[in-house]
Amino acid sequence: MSASMPDPMSEPLQTREQYSAAYDNSAAVSNAQSLLHDLLGRSHAAYAQHDCRCNIPYGPGPRQVFDWFAPAQPVRAAGAANAAPILAFLHGGYWQWRSKDDFACIATGPLAAGFHVVLGEYTLAPQVRMPDIVAEVGLLLDALQSHPWLGQPQGQPPRIVLAGHSAGGHLAAMHRAHPAVAAVLAISGLFELAPIARGALNDALQLSEDEIAECSPQRRIRPGRITEVAVGAAELPELQRQSRAYAAALQAAGEPAQFHALPGRNHFDILHELERPEGSLLALARALAKHAGLGAAG
Repeated sequence: MSASMPDPMSEPLQTREQYSAAYDNSAAVSNAQSLLHDLLGRSHAAYAQHDCRCNIPYGPGPRQVFDWFAPAQPVRAAGAANAAPILAFLHGGYWQWRSKDDFACIATGPLAAGFHVVLGEYTLAPQVRMPDIVAEVGLLLDALQSHPWLGQPQGQPPRIVLAGHSAGGHLAAMHRAHPAVAAVLAISGLFELAPIARGALNDALQLSEDEIAECSPQRRIRPGRITEVAVGAAELPELQRQSRAYAAALQAAGEPAQFHALPGRNHFDILHELERPEGSLLALARALAKHAGLGAAG
């Protein structure tokens, strides 16, 4: 779908209450709690059904860890590169809630497609500030790049398709230019932080004007990897607007990017499209891996 389509109609936002409601995904989806409950159940099952090396440190902090699900084929010995691409996933929760464990179910589809899957964790606000969270994801990518099995062999192209949902979509977009990243899949992301700073979400984040400028991907349109921007067509108008505007800005700058509005999907059930082997988000991840010249995921 073209990024030139008109924005969904919405009332102008003026008050704190309006900005808060414009980004309140749980209130916008009538069965949000049921969807989240099901997500947690499927994630618990994913850990039981698939081989996973959990809580591998990438830094000294208690949340500076990642989980690694290997694809069905055996992983080669340490020091030998496994050619399979890596789907590294960053979870949402508006930078202040949730954990990687809640979203382990998304590994199912990529594993079936031949990806390694990495679930990245990061420290939440208000314990740290937004630039700290962004920097932690950079540390995660550094660690993956030098990892003995998952790392990028010298002289070889990057192997990571960096995916993220909601706040994770924002964090993925912030690292389009990281040398470990081959491509980005930003799902239901936040790309301009100024509206976030005007509502209740900012109570924990306490974003400064400098942090908004530094950490808004919409204001950091620079050379980077091919990027697919996806959002549910049933999501809040602000979420749709942000994704469409970010994709359009990348395209206007000559960056390789596409915008996708997934019919009928809301902020929570959109992840089915990554989890299911026939899902449209998984198809995008596979296409990104193919574009980057990576093996498997075919």
